[in-house]
Amino acid sequence: MRAMELDEPGQALRLRQRDDPEPGRGEVRLRVAACGVCRTDLHVVDGDLEQHRSPVIPGHEIVGRVDAIGEGVEDIAVGDRLGVPWLGWTCGACRYCRSGRENLCDNAQFTGWTRPGGFADTAIADARYCFPIPDSFSDEAAAPLLCAGLIGHRAWRMAGEPDHVRRLGVYGFGAAAHLMSQVAIARGQKVYAFTRPGDEAAQDFARELGCVWAGGSDTAPDEELDAAILFAPVGDLVPAALRAVAKGGTVVCAGIHMSPIPQFPYSILWGERRLVSVANLTRQDGLDFLPLAAEIGIEPRTRTYALEEANQALEDLREGRLSGAAVLKP
Repeated sequence: MRAMELDEPGQALRLRQRDDPEPGRGEVRLRVAACGVCRTDLHVVDGDLEQHRSPVIPGHEIVGRVDAIGEGVEDIAVGDRLGVPWLGWTCGACRYCRSGRENLCDNAQFTGWTRPGGFADTAIADARYCFPIPDSFSDEAAAPLLCAGLIGHRAWRMAGEPDHVRRLGVYGFGAAAHLMSQVAIARGQKVYAFTRPGDEAAQDFARELGCVWAGGSDTAPDEELDAAILFAPVGDLVPAALRAVAKGGTVVCAGIHMSPIPQFPYSILWGERRLVSVANLTRQDGLDFLPLAAEIGIEPRTRTYALEEANQALEDLREGRLSGAAVLKP
């Protein structure tokens, strides 16, 4: 197998040749057809998330076809197309798993961080944590659905019911926001897109997708929001979002990592505003979202890179040069 590996945080990924891994009990091996490049991959590469193995193969938006099956796997056949998300394994025994909150599992393992990921032409995954991909999506289009889409959808649901959240703000208009916005607009919500100040390309992209307003995160729309979702990992945006939402509104922090949140006055939280975070995803999220994405006809905007161009894809993501999502093709 060919894989882009990270030896130490802050270093460039290196292309290496390895023996093909063999699936263990309960696992499948996939020939990777596409793997999305997510902001969480940046956090892994940059060292914002503690490194648990060296080297590590990043990548947790994997679409591939099964070519080997381990013992004990049922209802999966060689040739099946599956998606592998961020959540790669849970213990099933801790209080979170037992209460339907496996995304908070004390012992969870994560694809592309604590488990080898999909910046490779071959990947191993626990069969129980793979999803069938709707036929309407190409490999490239399906890849960003597996994290940007799933986390965006989970954050959207935590923001409140569409009947009560008519005006929804989105801070950071990247891969997750451009997918989530399509869901919100399909459900009749008005979406307000906040981008890096001066990023007219991102603002034009947001309007193209149907957002009713787009501007820099240093500006305010002409009416109060009912809720806001922060995809940008910038703690300074939390007070800004709280100021933008009306009383009773919710601010959802959707990233796994964020810079420090500055001190803010209680007055912008008062009025039963809520500040909540999203952590990981559950398998039920995938079972709910992927059919919905096909039903709505979500159209992921992607830019394709060769596997050996993974460092360039990460840099383009870091510098905000993407409209939509980056996808690696082995």
